[in-house]
Amino acid sequence: MLKINIIGAGILGLWQAYRFAKAGHQVHLLEQSETLFEKASSRLAGAMLAPFCESEASQKELIPHALKSLELWHEGPCEIHTNGTLIIAPPRDRIELISFAKRTIEHELVKSEKLSKLEPALEGRFDEALYYEREGHLAPRPAMETLLENIKKLNGQISLGFKGSLPHANYTVDTRGMGAKSDLKTLDKTLRPVRGEMVVVHLPDLKLHRPIRLLHPRMPSYIVPWPDDQYMIGATVIETDDDGPITLRAGLELLGSAFTVHPSFGEAKIIEFNAGSRPSFSDNLPKIVLEGDHIFVNGAYRHGFLLAPLLAEMVLAYIEEGVPIEGLFQ
Repeated sequence: MLKINIIGAGILGLWQAYRFAKAGHQVHLLEQSETLFEKASSRLAGAMLAPFCESEASQKELIPHALKSLELWHEGPCEIHTNGTLIIAPPRDRIELISFAKRTIEHELVKSEKLSKLEPALEGRFDEALYYEREGHLAPRPAMETLLENIKKLNGQISLGFKGSLPHANYTVDTRGMGAKSDLKTLDKTLRPVRGEMVVVHLPDLKLHRPIRLLHPRMPSYIVPWPDDQYMIGATVIETDDDGPITLRAGLELLGSAFTVHPSFGEAKIIEFNAGSRPSFSDNLPKIVLEGDHIFVNGAYRHGFLLAPLLAEMVLAYIEEGVPIEGLFQ
């Protein structure tokens, strides 16, 4: 049994801690926040397990790794919804739909009849959509809570408000996101922040069964169904180092995009406006960076939930069996 420090309680750190604890190691999860998940960018995620849609912004070589990670999610303790993903666009932006289709695989172009069967609430609103049947999603905050509870059940130790020297351990797995920027820079790995903005609304009068991505030439957005009649409305990528609150313009655009998907969103109750930065490397893929017994797992971009289980398996295999870290995540 090894002693393993895990720094950071976002989705990457939680999966590392869960997987090491499940393998029988002594895990100590260390988080700088006094309140769990308070500063984790993961809590603002859409948590779409979308290997094919996400390949639109990354290398196609990502897909087999992402599919393996999706399998690991199904083997884990969290509730996963596998209803696929729908990509839609207003008629004036149909070129965006065509372009998205060309950049991705494993989709079906569905016309209005099948679209209305998949999402009855959208009947008559859109003439066509791209349907990615094998994709899924989950509610990020309940999933993080579930992982945390399982870490506790597996006798993992959790320290909040952590500052100062690390406890003695055989290995430390560092998942601090932008908090590790300076350390990674000395290792020739440069992180950049990618801003995400989101709104959570409550709308019991509308039922959507899967993530809906609305394409727009300037600001694509998505709507993800959460439990208790809640929907998360988010923007996929904003290249900026601004880590402040959501702007009025962004809030209006997000709400406007939801209204475009369905006018019922005009009656939704706003529960939360929020914004945060996700750590990213230049190729928008996470990296496992080895520095002796200190292992950095960082740069998740918008793939944090999608790839967290796989990254945990890779680090575990490296520590237990010496399996080298190769390929996309090196």
